[in-house]
Amino acid sequence: MDKNEQGIQAMMEKDYEKAGQLFHEIIEAEPNNPLGYINFGNLLFHLQEFERAERFFLKAIQLDNQAVAAHYELGNLYFEQSKYPKAQESFQKAISLGLEDADVYFMLGLTLQNQDQPKLALPYLLRATEINPNDEEILFQYGLALAQSDHIKDAEEVFNKILNINGNHADAHYNLGVIALFKEDMNKAKSHFEKSLSIQSDHLLAANGLRNIEALMNQ
Repeated sequence: MDKNEQGIQAMMEKDYEKAGQLFHEIIEAEPNNPLGYINFGNLLFHLQEFERAERFFLKAIQLDNQAVAAHYELGNLYFEQSKYPKAQESFQKAISLGLEDADVYFMLGLTLQNQDQPKLALPYLLRATEINPNDEEILFQYGLALAQSDHIKDAEEVFNKILNINGNHADAHYNLGVIALFKEDMNKAKSHFEKSLSIQSDHLLAANGLRNIEALMNQ
């Protein structure tokens, strides 16, 4: 196990002081190797020292503009700070350099959604579902983007797929309830809202949806 692996292992064991020492030694021994800076940046990011982490990722990119991991982690750092245009740029750069991973497509999709661009997010979220077809969170965000882009039928299929994987997904039930309400199928909507609340009793949106349906049905 080399020092980078030892440092990552120390991070996993929450021995951050040891991890920092190992990454520092790597940078001192190989100051032109971007990997040491990327790993130290990840440590600082984990410790929420965002400004210092950014400097380490940018140093890695300065040493090697093709360092895919540096662009990807920089994107995560910017996303965490709600700097969505910068995050978008970093994730797009990582993809352009050949990163073919569900997470980078997912994060780029989320970045666009957070900029109120669900239609632009769709192809990236779709690609993430193709790479990792059974990830509930990826599927859920893809379903939301479809619904927000008025692809209601496709969204319904995605939310149903989530329930096939996990029948106790409260948010999937809630969104299927909203779709049923949109189709004026009150009984189906009521059933989904009730199921959502049975799974998560404090689901405020489902509770509100159920109240609205009961008010309509009692008119």
